[in-house]
Amino acid sequence: MTDLLKVSVLGADGRMGRAVISALSETEGVKLVAALTHSESADLGKDSVALADAKGEPVILTDDMTAARKSDVIIDFSAPKASLTAAEAIKNSGVRAIISGTTGMSAAQSEAFHKTCEGIVLLQSGNFSLGVNMLEALVELGANKLREGWDIDVLEMHHRHKVDAPSGTALMLGRAAAKGRNVELETVQKLSREGQTGARPEGEIGFATLRGGGVIGEHAVKIASELEMLTLSHSAFDRSVFAKGAVSAAIWAAKQAAGRYDMKDMLGL
Repeated sequence: MTDLLKVSVLGADGRMGRAVISALSETEGVKLVAALTHSESADLGKDSVALADAKGEPVILTDDMTAARKSDVIIDFSAPKASLTAAEAIKNSGVRAIISGTTGMSAAQSEAFHKTCEGIVLLQSGNFSLGVNMLEALVELGANKLREGWDIDVLEMHHRHKVDAPSGTALMLGRAAAKGRNVELETVQKLSREGQTGARPEGEIGFATLRGGGVIGEHAVKIASELEMLTLSHSAFDRSVFAKGAVSAAIWAAKQAAGRYDMKDMLGL
């Protein structure tokens, strides 16, 4: 493509939205054309580029989702309801792709979102870090090779402002472990433990969630037998790692045929 790739950011005044705008300003061949937020945001009418402490022409924050119709790609780090509204607003508009890092969707919301995005590229990921996606592949391999007598737990910690638990990344890693065991995560997951729980069932995949301070993201998957334990982990040092990954995904997705993808597709894993 010789023209600039036109990008809209949904959730543009949030932590990740600002990081994405900053990453876009540092990436050649792309241009921010719309910055979207919710109707009750205190930042409505402000310059999203200035809020992100980025370089470039002003792009005013709006709650009008149809503003995204002038873009080639939407990068979405918002909330489930906003994601659905935006997908409906850009239907049949010429938008080629949605890059979605939104987590916390219910099964019904996820089904509706996927249906609305039919006919375009939808790339979804619980985490856009290259390292986390490599971790996901390693977790699937480890879970597949270490089976009988081996227990799996996913541990994660994020900053105090995160609203969903477990995190999208933790669930992504849990699904990788379940895939390695050829089971559905929902049939074996244990999202919390308290009280007199009894002995652990064979094949259970457990989760532990911590929230505090300004932690960007810490994830570890522990695969343990009675004699040894394998720990696979990832630490994010700066939020920009996710933003830069999402921008790279947007550039890649704009060149793909309509369909559903994830970061493993982009990385060839």
